[in-house]
Amino acid sequence: MTLPKSHPRYKSLRTRDLIVKGVENGITSIHGLIAQGRGEAFDYLIGEKTNEFAKKSIEASAALLLLAKHPVISVNGNTAALAPKELADLSNLLEAPLEVNIFHSSKQRESKIKKYLKKWGAKNVLLPSKNLKIKFLESNRKYVNKDGILKADIVFVPLEDGDRTEALIRNGKKIITIDLNPLSRTSQKATITIVDSITRALLLLIEKIKQYKKYNKNKLKRIIKKYNNKKSLNDAIKTIRRS
Repeated sequence: MTLPKSHPRYKSLRTRDLIVKGVENGITSIHGLIAQGRGEAFDYLIGEKTNEFAKKSIEASAALLLLAKHPVISVNGNTAALAPKELADLSNLLEAPLEVNIFHSSKQRESKIKKYLKKWGAKNVLLPSKNLKIKFLESNRKYVNKDGILKADIVFVPLEDGDRTEALIRNGKKIITIDLNPLSRTSQKATITIVDSITRALLLLIEKIKQYKKYNKNKLKRIIKKYNNKKSLNDAIKTIRRS
């Protein structure tokens, strides 16, 4: 789509176009179009900007990821289509693997997502194994990689399914998510919820991790201790009500 940057809906339409191209390239499931539309509606309600509550969540997320022993970044079709470079940069910065995890089972699409992320500079991209699965989940997203989500202590799961968030937590893992809907099950169950657009939040998260890499563990722990996810979610809901 050729679109002038002066168009009032430029960013929103560009994001939609990325998802459409993801479907055309076999990266994104066609069902991802529905998820994108739902997220876009909530983005209108928070003002299509990164609010203060999201910035605090990003700070806590950066600290938690840097303290993690084995952080893993989970990637589905929408995430890969919307932010492949940012995912690659985050993975390389943290030396944390990206692990492809999709709801609608397709080895072909998993392989295409891996190839696409590699194209954007990702060094370590894992695919799920059909011989390994996490407990408490029945969908295709239960399958994991032994060097990734199976042994992860922190899992970053942008644009996540609520049931898998719950299952991962029941498996003893802490969850960081990006979700534009503060009322979703994912948002409510995650350890840290960033209520923001993934295209905005990932850039800020990368910047904050670069800054926090200079901090010692005690300083990072203090940042996490001060953070309150319920307050962040309530602030997001108040912003939506005011809208």
